[in-house]
Amino acid sequence: MALVTYATKAGGLWLLGRVDVGERTEAGLDALPGAIIVAIVAPELVDGGPPEWTAAALAAVVAWKTENLLAALVVAMVAVVALRSL
Repeated sequence: MALVTYATKAGGLWLLGRVDVGERTEAGLDALPGAIIVAIVAPELVDGGPPEWTAAALAAVVAWKTENLLAALVVAMVAVVALRSL
């Protein structure tokens, strides 16, 4: 199963390297990581409470100020853990 998973991922990268990608496709691929994170986080925010909303607000501020998605995720994770423990 791991071999099949690796083959599908490596095959996609191999295929993408051999195809001319248009500007619109490239822009879509550039936006994909953020869209995936929103798709994962949005349901949690809908079902969440003040700790999750506060952490999301902190993550948005950090992402806006630093333009670093990893730093925003780390801040949000630390904030939600800390706020849930109160």
